[in-house]
Amino acid sequence: MKLRGWMLALAAWGAATAVAAQDLKTPSSDQYVPRLGDIMGAAQTRHQKLWMAGKAQNWELAAFELRQLKANLVEAAVFYSGIPIGNVATLEPALQSLSDAIDAKDGRKFAKGLGELTDGCNACHRSLQRSFVVIKVPGEQLPFANQQFAPAGKP
Repeated sequence: MKLRGWMLALAAWGAATAVAAQDLKTPSSDQYVPRLGDIMGAAQTRHQKLWMAGKAQNWELAAFELRQLKANLVEAAVFYSGIPIGNVATLEPALQSLSDAIDAKDGRKFAKGLGELTDGCNACHRSLQRSFVVIKVPGEQLPFANQQFAPAGKP
């Protein structure tokens, strides 16, 4: 299924379950809803593992991690109404670019797609007044090597 159809199907599923939230911090549901920080932490881990799999040219693992990352992003938008589904949808071109690069086993296109995805993540953070959370393309294989912890403007 094409990426757009996949995202729409997940969004519809989420709406049908009626697991909505009042804002970014407080979901209202009798069902368990993971905290937004936990969903985003999982997405950050997937982002790094996706990069590592692509760097190692483990395309099957990269495809798996990309699917998992997409699911994390959709969960965040479905469970937390303060994250408009449109923010997730704006990542679609970068996600599709990554998917195409993985299918083609093309390391250059993969690196470009991961950069575009990373830029999209940071744009979403800025739009939600979370600009202090800056994700970067990993440079090494250490835990959380894909997040910049220094304040903005400092390396």
